[in-house]
Amino acid sequence: MDSKPEHGGQVRRLWSSDKTEFRNHLLRLDEESRHSRFGGAVSPEFLTSYAERCFGFDDVIYGFVVDGVIRGAGELRGIGHGLPFGFGGSAEAAFSVEEGWRRQGVGARLMARIVRAARNRRAGSLYMSCLTSNGAMLALARKFSAQVRREPDEAYAALSPRGPTAQTLFDEFSDEMSGFATAMVDLQRRAFSVRPD
Repeated sequence: MDSKPEHGGQVRRLWSSDKTEFRNHLLRLDEESRHSRFGGAVSPEFLTSYAERCFGFDDVIYGFVVDGVIRGAGELRGIGHGLPFGFGGSAEAAFSVEEGWRRQGVGARLMARIVRAARNRRAGSLYMSCLTSNGAMLALARKFSAQVRREPDEAYAALSPRGPTAQTLFDEFSDEMSGFATAMVDLQRRAFSVRPD
């Protein structure tokens, strides 16, 4: 299990109770990070609206959480088939890490969780896209043996996750139970205290 603290935080599944903190994470992204994550300039209103739509049936989001504050996120969702990606369809992944938390292995830990989640849901293909200037994302994709195709402005990465095993299913279940308990503690802490970002 990889939910143990690292760099002062832990990776855990995000739930709908984390929606406000997830939105706050997106709003804290600097202009370059927003551009890298969304492929262009986006407004605070866009990010707020985006966060509101992110906890649907086909969404799996992991966060890098430090003292109850989300500093990085990995998002996984099914694409193009009208069924949950647990039925063998394709899935896409996207990542965002705040400036002060980059180059510390946070992206790799988030990616490991995303790949495992895609594997456990029998996703046949996992896709990622980024700007060609996003060297960190391209390096992360290659680290996980993704095939990368470059175009003038964008790069696309694809990998085929192996199928689930009893161990990968158990590890995800165990991590999610632990993460859910932590999410409830974080929610209670937010309800009874005011904390500066």
